[in-house]
Amino acid sequence: MKIKQLTKKYFPAEEKYWLTDQIIRASNSIVLNIAEGADRGTDKDFALFLNRSHTSLNEVVACLDIALKEKYITVNIHDQFLQEAENLASQITAFRRKLFTTPTK
Repeated sequence: MKIKQLTKKYFPAEEKYWLTDQIIRASNSIVLNIAEGADRGTDKDFALFLNRSHTSLNEVVACLDIALKEKYITVNIHDQFLQEAENLASQITAFRRKLFTTPTK
């Protein structure tokens, strides 16, 4: 289940313009920052955008924490998304580290 599906299925309508909007924008920002960084002139610039992507991922996790606290989602659903977030964070970190250790541009 992806973020947009999660919000449609579990988040209440009154959250549409706050938590739902925020978590969707943050999740989109993850990939958009990677795409923008890939077009930058240097690996250092790209790494900066990967850092922003990681920050957006942290924002998604914070939104999931709020959703759990408000009982919009179960612990099981939260943990599934948290595991995916941890895997993605590891990938972003490894990629960023590689850009710094073996720059190509």
